[in-house]
Parts: sequence; C-alpha cells; structure tokens
Amino acid sequence: MQLDKLVAFYKTMGDPTRIRIISLLANKPWNGQALADKLGLSAPTITHHLKKMREINIVYDRRDKNTIYFYLNKSVILQQTEALKKLAIGMEESVMTVNNEEQTKIIENFFTAEGRLKNIPAQRKKKLIVFKYMLKGLVFGRKYEEKEINEHIKQYFDDYATIRREFIINHFMYRENNIYELNPEEMWAK
Repeated sequence: MQLDKLVAFYKTMGDPTRIRIISLLANKPWNGQALADKLGLSAPTITHHLKKMREINIVYDRRDKNTIYFYLNKSVILQQTEALKKLAIGMEESVMTVNNEEQTKIIENFFTAEGRLKNIPAQRKKKLIVFKYMLKGLVFGRKYEEKEINEHIKQYFDDYATIRREFIINHFMYRENNIYELNPEEMWAK
C-alpha cells in the first residue's frame, strides 16, 4: 500500500466513533439504524462515518430487501497493519533476494553477464522472478516519476513500457497521475 493510502487509512480511522463501529462490525453485520441506536447517535451521523469508512474500503454493504447491512472488511485492516509494521521495522528498500537455486538459475538464464534482460519469460512463474529482480534498487516509500521508472527499466531492457505495465499488472507498483510507488511485497503477484 502506498504511503498516501496508509496515511488516509489511519487518518480516517483516527475517530473514536469509527473505532466503535469497527468493534461492533467485528462480530457481525449491522444495519445503519441498529448502529445508530447502539451507539446513541443519529442515523445521518452513522451514514457519514460509514461513507468515510467505505472510501478506504474498510466496510462494505449488502442489501437484504429494504435493509442495507454493513460488514467489516478485515483483510484491509490486516493489510494496512502489515504495511505499517513494515515501515515501523525500517524496511527502507525492497530488496530482491535470490534465495534458492531455482531462482538463481532463472536469473542466470534470462539476464546477460552485463545484467541486461535477454527476453521476457513466457512462463508466469519465471516472469515474476525476473520482474522482482528488476525492482532491485527501487526504494520502498519513495515516489518515482514515470521518466525515472523508464530510466531504471532501460538499464535492464529497452522496452520499458511493457515492463512498466507488467509492474502495475502484477501489483509490484502502484501508479497514480504518472507517479509510481512500490507496493509492499505482500501485495505482489505470487
């Protein structure tokens, strides 16, 4: 998750009412009126808080006839917690470590002695190993302009547009307004 998204998540969740809503939704789905009654708040106030929580994807809703039930998206909480934990531990760089013989062999087969990519593997498993290797040197938490990413990729392969697109498709990176940022490794395609 990008730093901006992490900040937005914790900023939104920094409200006591929203924390109380989470604690209720953790056990079962609730409808808006039931939440309002339980928390002693008006329905519009609950609607406001739920809208903010939906914006960061922490709650989702399902309709049952005329009643809308709200559910807690626990995976988002876990994802945000992991992202914060990695930052707190001091993960400054996303370093590709080739830690087994198979990965080492794939890197040797697809890269020249000078470090240039010969060709993009057809097999997905090999392709992901190659792309992870190409991320070496990019810093987690840093925002890169498209031109910088292109230059980084060109040191490995001339067709930077294809590789850049693959980085996005496989969730290695996030792009917004031509600004690129590494995703945490737990989001990368496996």
